Amino acid sequence: MLSDEEIGFFREKGYLRVPGVFTDAETKELSDALDELVQTWAFEAAWTGPWREVLMDPEMSKRSRLTALHDLQLFSSAWARAVAHPRLVEVVGDLLGPLVELHHSTLHIKPPESGQPFPLHQDHPFYRHLDDRFVAVLVHLDDTCHENGEIRFLEGSHRQGPLQHITQTSSGPCTPFLPTDDYHIEDTVAVPAKAGDVVCMSINSIHGSYINSTPQARRLVRVGYRDPRNIQVDGQAAGTLGLMVRGERPKVKPPTDLYVAG
Repeated sequence: MLSDEEIGFFREKGYLRVPGVFTDAETKELSDALDELVQTWAFEAAWTGPWREVLMDPEMSKRSRLTALHDLQLFSSAWARAVAHPRLVEVVGDLLGPLVELHHSTLHIKPPESGQPFPLHQDHPFYRHLDDRFVAVLVHLDDTCHENGEIRFLEGSHRQGPLQHITQTSSGPCTPFLPTDDYHIEDTVAVPAKAGDVVCMSINSIHGSYINSTPQARRLVRVGYRDPRNIQVDGQAAGTLGLMVRGERPKVKPPTDLYVAG
């Protein structure tokens, strides 16, 4: 699926947009299935932390929310097929190698007019692994642009490795984010995409997005894949086995001093 130039771009920049991974018909099927899942299973969430006052005015900060759902493949046959789609798996395999394990999928919907922005962060604090053999794929079900909060990246930031995030404030624990005094969303590069496209990123790529100010929802599904030899330390889906979508699972023994929750 990917050319040497595209793979090189991902290695250098930490992200890559791949157009048309899903056909129009496949995207419509996934979109319809997603709408049904939202009605039955999705929940309202909010990223916490003082970054909200930096990216939003006080009134918007009170109203801004996110619609979420984890592991869509457990709720929908359409999404079970999607996470193992041959074209998608080939893209991820070109970036990860011959062994690819599904780690998770997570729905992110920015609701109309007040859909929550995302502060700059890495994915690493949410599901820490011992190394960077982890690629997150953003499956786009809607066209994205600045007005509805397209994904944005600090180019090359993945080469810094895992960074220390703010997880505690004077008022208690908060969702991990990078200090807003040091990391500015104005310095990021926008990566708009079309429905059916995917955007791949490293677990260590710094990314974020602006608020959705449009009358329509902005729907993305993040699907995480890893090399099964990359041991997870903690976080989302720790201690669980994921579906092998490419190759056969090797026998891997975690380090003796590493406790993996399960």
